[in-house]
Amino acid sequence: MIYREACGHKLSQLGFGTMRLPLKEDKSIDEERVQTMVDMAMAAGVNYFDTAYPYHGGYSEIVIGKALKKYPRDSYYLATKYPGHQIASTYDPAAVFEEQLKKCNVDYFDFYLLHNVYENSIDVYKDPRWGIIDYFKEQVKNGRIRHLGFSTHARPETLKAFLDYSGDDMEFCQIQLNYLDWTLQDAKAKVDLLNERAIPIWVMEPLRGGRLVNLSEKEQDTLKTLSAQLENSDLPALNTPAEWGLRFLQQVPGVAVILSGMSAEEQMAQNLKTFESERRLTPEEIELLMELAEGMKNALPCTRCRYCCDGCPMGLDIPMLIHAYNDVKFSGRSSTVAMQFDALPEDKLPSACIGCGACAAICPQNIDIPAALAELAETIAQTPSWKEICRQREEAARKLAASNK
Repeated sequence: MIYREACGHKLSQLGFGTMRLPLKEDKSIDEERVQTMVDMAMAAGVNYFDTAYPYHGGYSEIVIGKALKKYPRDSYYLATKYPGHQIASTYDPAAVFEEQLKKCNVDYFDFYLLHNVYENSIDVYKDPRWGIIDYFKEQVKNGRIRHLGFSTHARPETLKAFLDYSGDDMEFCQIQLNYLDWTLQDAKAKVDLLNERAIPIWVMEPLRGGRLVNLSEKEQDTLKTLSAQLENSDLPALNTPAEWGLRFLQQVPGVAVILSGMSAEEQMAQNLKTFESERRLTPEEIELLMELAEGMKNALPCTRCRYCCDGCPMGLDIPMLIHAYNDVKFSGRSSTVAMQFDALPEDKLPSACIGCGACAAICPQNIDIPAALAELAETIAQTPSWKEICRQREEAARKLAASNK
């Protein structure tokens, strides 16, 4: 097992993420299979396990707590998260934290995260009415949290703003990072910022929720072609799309833990093999992966020159909207889309574009910006708001709890 030093600990670089645990036919968590996967992980040297308050309708914390109970408490690191990103009328960090300790059946959490500090939730975490950060800082002092950090899907500028605000209180940061989002979601800028601040990086969505494993036939052919170009290399072959993606992340500067949301024993076995030893990608291999990513995106070629912003009568942040357009074109309608745009005032949404064409006339890349913004506005209109998504998840969790009584 590959290990990395972070926060004063020797952490397995492969972490077991528990957002996508194996399910039975009735959609409840298959606890027997989870136990098997935890046993496989522990036997291979994995010592980092990640859960969160909302995962699996609140049952992920319970199940992973049960599975780990057979092992000495000092043989693994357990992480969970406070759901300040979920839209609510009130927030009670103490009540949630005490509930989480009971659900996981532990006296402390090794790592604790503020869940998804992004454009719309940053003010919740900073709001003195809720005292969220102060409460968890107090738990660090009390020894019930060993290390405090946060996860984020925010844009780089929001990440910087939160780091400026929180100072030295955040010891680590979890971001969405993979070879596609290196440019699609500007993950490289986030990595550079965190490295500048000497904040260790935890990775989520290393394979884009399986998207970088389940390649299209055309993408598989591209990857095979890329692999064939490297057949004469003295390095061991990269045998699967998952291995390509994980090897890319293993060498990104500052990355300590790579969380994989494994839902089957086969996935666990394959990932354990990948993390048995290091195999650094060559510059040529990285370049080839970037080519594959560019082919996946089918993106508008915005270079963020911002010439378009100067003449926009509505004062829109057009590069940011084009960046979001590219993400939406790849990902489709999703909760990430909802979070991104719920945070914008109405007069800064793509629907505020009046179609004057001043932006397109000056764009060096000849992008039809008004058409792209109109398409993006239509997608947003058809996407449930983040508030509605939170309501739906709460209702699903209540139904699941009722069915398990």
